[in-house]
Parts: sequence; C-alpha cells; structure tokens
Amino acid sequence: MKTLFATVTALLLLPVAVRAQDPEAGAALYAQHCAVCHGLEGRGNGPPAPALLLQPPSLRDLARRHDGFPTRRVVMRIDGSDPLVSHGSPMPVYGEFFAGDETVLKVETGQPMMTSRAIVDLVAYLREVQE
Repeated sequence: MKTLFATVTALLLLPVAVRAQDPEAGAALYAQHCAVCHGLEGRGNGPPAPALLLQPPSLRDLARRHDGFPTRRVVMRIDGSDPLVSHGSPMPVYGEFFAGDETVLKVETGQPMMTSRAIVDLVAYLREVQE
C-alpha cells in the first residue's frame, strides 16, 4: 500500500517543474525587490526603515530566531498568504509577480510545498546569508 501511494504521488508530481535552487538568482531578486526595505545585506536597515511603523526585520538571523530556518513562513510572507502589517498596510506581496513555473520546495518538516521558482531561489539566497 505504501508503494502504491508513493507511486501515485510521484506520478501526480511529474508535470511540476522540479529544479535545483539557485541562490545567485535569489540574490538578484532580493536586490531588486527586497533590499529597499530590508537593506542590501538583509539587516532590516533599508532607506525607508526609519519611516516605517514596524521596522523591517533582519533576514540574516531567521534561523536563529526561529530555531531553524522557517521555510514555510518565509514563502508565505513573500507570496502574501501570511501577510505582515507594516506602516498601516501589508508588506508588498510579490506572489502574483513571482507566480508561474510552479516548483516543489521542501519545508522544514520535510513536506513539499508548491511555490514559484523565483521564491525557491529567494529562499535559497536567504538560507545562504544566515549568520
């Protein structure tokens, strides 16, 4: 029964694009979309930070603050399924911008999560910059 379940699951995932994570592509996306608020080095010190009601957090210590890298939470913040209220409005949500090229990403529990290639690359970059 387990073999049958594994086979059916694998067949269902065949049409999904699975590829290696690309931290360099993630770094370019970060610089273009995230650095303005979170800072070039991801320390939460982008130029508009002082004017924001809630300061952008440092993204370099996510793993330490969450007892392991919070993959699911990071993906949900980026795609808008777990919005963060900042300066009276939600953090910019890039879910629609990064939509397409569905890719499987394993979250911290080992379970697969569907997201986009761009978000997978951003997560790879953020994992690389953890201190």
